[in-house]
Amino acid sequence: MNQRERMLSELPYKAWQDGLEEERKESRKRVHRYNNLPPEAEKEKDALIREIFGKTGENIFVEAPFRCDYGTHIEAGNNFYANFNCVILDVAKVVIGENVMFAPNVAVYTAGHPVHPDSRNSGYEYGIGVTIGDNVWIGGNSVINPGVHIGNNVVIGSGSVVTKDIPDNAIAVGNPCRVIRYITEEDRKYYFKDREFDVDDYK
Repeated sequence: MNQRERMLSELPYKAWQDGLEEERKESRKRVHRYNNLPPEAEKEKDALIREIFGKTGENIFVEAPFRCDYGTHIEAGNNFYANFNCVILDVAKVVIGENVMFAPNVAVYTAGHPVHPDSRNSGYEYGIGVTIGDNVWIGGNSVINPGVHIGNNVVIGSGSVVTKDIPDNAIAVGNPCRVIRYITEEDRKYYFKDREFDVDDYK
């Protein structure tokens, strides 16, 4: 098993061997091109983000600047939107469901290093996959750590550090991120805290 195979199997691997360094460099070239396209180059941006990501649905939009390691290990479903300064370290697979929104400065980290300094200094690192369900909104400046599964219909509050799985229909915030309550039918009529919609076409 070479180092790339080890990486994709979520085993300890060395990131500079077996063509991995070259693969990351090619990804950085595509990402650099993406981040430097003019705002009006919408068709070119759409084509290029689909080239960067491994799998995409319909209506994908990622604001520049964006950063990733490989890109090819990212899968995004229909109606994915990432605001400015999104970082996805995709040394393992990142699977994003449908109708998912990232606020600015959201970071998804599959990459990590051993805790013990001797093990860490050996050069081995690892990647553990992240999955994000459907209808998820992740607030600004949030970090999703390796191995996390976020369920469907979840809201992650701004500034959260998500270290453990979050169940369906939860609102979760904090560092470390914790569920504070679950979304109910009563929430449908509010657009912000206790402010009710003054229109009817939101339903």
